[in-house]
Amino acid sequence: MLKATVTGRIWSTKKVSEVPAGSILEVLVDDSNSRLLAFDPLGCGEGEKVIIATGSVAAAWFPGKSPPIDALIIGSIDEASIKK
Repeated sequence: MLKATVTGRIWSTKKVSEVPAGSILEVLVDDSNSRLLAFDPLGCGEGEKVIIATGSVAAAWFPGKSPPIDALIIGSIDEASIKK
């Protein structure tokens, strides 16, 4: 899993039929310069901290035949408390 911040929304008027209703968001992965496009079933917004599952774990969340999605927002972070 990855922790990231939503940086924007991707608008697309055309998509393959296997992609369910939802948003595609651009996210910046914490502690890196990596950006991903992630499917968002939760309705997250710009600036929000999120948890992302990737790869086969993300694809397995969808019922039936998996759509061509390999990054999925699975949670919105309200508060992070990390002890060192």
